[in-house]
Amino acid sequence: MTLRVALIGYGTGGAVFHAPLISSVPELRLDAIVTSRRDDVLARYPGVEVLDGTDRLWEATDRYDLVVISVPNRKHVALAREALTSGMPVVLDKPVAATAADARSLAALAAVRGLPVIPFHNRRWDGDFRTVAQLVEDGALGAVPRLESRFERWRPRVKESWKESADPRDAGGVLFDLGAHLIDQAVALFGRPGTVYAEIDTRRPGATTSDDVFVALTHPGGEHSHLWMSATAADLGPRFRILGADASYVVSGMDPQEDALREGRTPADDPAWGQAPSDRYGRRGTPDDTRPEPTMPGAYQEFYRAVARTLTENAPPPVDLNDAITGLDIIEAATESSKTRTTITLKP
Repeated sequence: MTLRVALIGYGTGGAVFHAPLISSVPELRLDAIVTSRRDDVLARYPGVEVLDGTDRLWEATDRYDLVVISVPNRKHVALAREALTSGMPVVLDKPVAATAADARSLAALAAVRGLPVIPFHNRRWDGDFRTVAQLVEDGALGAVPRLESRFERWRPRVKESWKESADPRDAGGVLFDLGAHLIDQAVALFGRPGTVYAEIDTRRPGATTSDDVFVALTHPGGEHSHLWMSATAADLGPRFRILGADASYVVSGMDPQEDALREGRTPADDPAWGQAPSDRYGRRGTPDDTRPEPTMPGAYQEFYRAVARTLTENAPPPVDLNDAITGLDIIEAATESSKTRTTITLKP
């Protein structure tokens, strides 16, 4: 069975990530895109129907099996509600909502309608994170008391964008943008934390929202996640530094999939998709004995393959909406922690 997909939005998220990834999975077919960028869509996807508004989509829901929403953050919940009310399951960009309360209300509606809302937390399929998860699962590092994880950039000048907005409805700033990925990865590894501590700064001239953030989480098993996200890092630290009882794992640089997608390549036409070159491998070991650790291939397409299984085989979703809600709980606790200069305890 091939599932018919309608994509809402053809900005960076829709054009660079969702459309090419959907098109690379045989179980899915990109049938329609809601956007004003008709010429751009038809130049790359000549067989796709271009809709000028969501009203036309809701009027023809029997033609589609899945709605993917990739629009500015403030529109996420409203559009997801419309899709669910129209009887369609949803893939929703991160963050799924601007507040945890809004995300919980969305989860309640999804439960009533009996339809999934699946957060697009694609960074779980980064090659370096897949490698980290495998090392932790296999016990290759021993017990892991500390995870250090970074998404750091050097963007000293503010660019006009809703992502730079201080309006809470826009969920702007690096905590919602980069932090949502880092927090989700920590939750995927170690579960919902018990405590949250954060330092949130706005450093660039003209900036009105967070551009340099540190978040520390303490998880139920005693693991500590130390997370850095920044647009002001003039020196980039390692992407992951895992300190285990028996060995460490350290890797630098970014997963290559985003750059490949921006260049127009896809998993369907690149046999070496997601593979990091050997000179970008991380290192595993101890100070006197380290060796290269091959990086697992990145695999964003596996997110959509898993979505197809959820819809056709009733398999668990690739990302649980409750994990996204936990992520928003952590972001809100981090904001409170930074304001009060205290450690915040999360409810179970």
